[in-house]
Amino acid sequence: MTDHAKPNAPGLDSFWMPFTANRQFKAAPRMLASAEGMHYTSVDGRTVLDGTAGLWCVNAGHGRRQISSAVEKQLMTLDFAPTFQMGHPIAFEFAERLAEIAPGDGENKLDRIFFTGSGSESVDTALKIAIAYQRSIGQGTRTRLIGRERGYHGVGFGGISVGGLVNNRRVFPQIPADHLRHTFDLERNAYVKGQPEYGMELADDLERMVALHGAETIAACIVEPVAGSTGVLPPPKGYLERLLAICSKHGILLIFDEVITGFGRLGSPFAANYFNITPDLITTAKGITNGSIPMGAVFAARKVHDALMHGPDGQIELFHGYTYSGHPTACAAGIATLDIYRDESLLTRAADVQDAWHDAIHSLKGVPHIIDIRTIGLIAGIELSTRNGEVGKRAYDVFVDCFEKGLLIRVTGDIIALSPPLIIEKSQISDIVSILGDALKRVA
Repeated sequence: MTDHAKPNAPGLDSFWMPFTANRQFKAAPRMLASAEGMHYTSVDGRTVLDGTAGLWCVNAGHGRRQISSAVEKQLMTLDFAPTFQMGHPIAFEFAERLAEIAPGDGENKLDRIFFTGSGSESVDTALKIAIAYQRSIGQGTRTRLIGRERGYHGVGFGGISVGGLVNNRRVFPQIPADHLRHTFDLERNAYVKGQPEYGMELADDLERMVALHGAETIAACIVEPVAGSTGVLPPPKGYLERLLAICSKHGILLIFDEVITGFGRLGSPFAANYFNITPDLITTAKGITNGSIPMGAVFAARKVHDALMHGPDGQIELFHGYTYSGHPTACAAGIATLDIYRDESLLTRAADVQDAWHDAIHSLKGVPHIIDIRTIGLIAGIELSTRNGEVGKRAYDVFVDCFEKGLLIRVTGDIIALSPPLIIEKSQISDIVSILGDALKRVA
């Protein structure tokens, strides 16, 4: 037994934790034992309000019996089946259900679904589809990808290449990619509810990339409609529209990374619906199964899919896939999740509570250390002033204080990110603001 393990508790040494300061955590671990509805229960029996939907994923709240029952039934019926040159009905059923809520229409409807196991896999898949599409239409020189500074697109080599978070990139080799500037502008856009007024012109960076590299070398541009993991950056008004226009002008595919914004986070099924903009590809994961079982999916426009459906019938059109693409148990969880979203109108519920959410979060303006607040849909980013020489330390201290007082938040650098389950009630919004405000006042 290790020194920090308690009787009847697992040792902590063997699990190499992701995106975690392992030594710091294991010196004072924060452990969750169970969850129900809007709350976790810690191993020491405390109730913790979930202000982050787990990790942006538990949109329908925790402990949904409908999902666990569907998973149990599927495991006992067909636990696994391959989808390489084989099939099983539930994968096709789930794809049909997702196609029903897909944005777009006609050849631009994103109703061709490629299943993956995570958001990172979805991003790498979408990038490969984009390059394969360009090749299939005779544009084989288009292999360059465009991302954006402060973008997060998972941790695959493709994702870190188009991503713009330096700590994810600095020690790993990358594929050819260039980056638009980020849209954060504290001087002109502080304390905004919804989309900021200024910054539409930043989309013109893509024209600069075309001038530098040549449109004939660029396959796709990928952005998060609302940048999430970097600390919640809503797009300036007109920015996404201009980006789409430039992509269309130069034959560049536009990819929306909706791993966070998909499945109701903004009060519509997808951010594409919310902003009334239809990209060529959408990456998803997280809320697709309510976080219950790892899964992701790429939504492709018919025109993109159909461009690859040529050649001999026996030819594999896209040499890509995963062992767990369309995993039957994950599909069962996904169908049950979609049923809950439909029956409880959760894909649009954020629109009903967003005004109360925005007002409550912005009421923190003036609390010590806060220098900006950004809200859109059921998301909030709260930017804190940084201690001299200690980037991220203040937000981390607030994170620990909140957890001890019964609230789970997420921090990135000195930014607090909030994204509660879509079932949140107004009284719980008040609890989040109260606990967080008190923690900010306590933390020096």
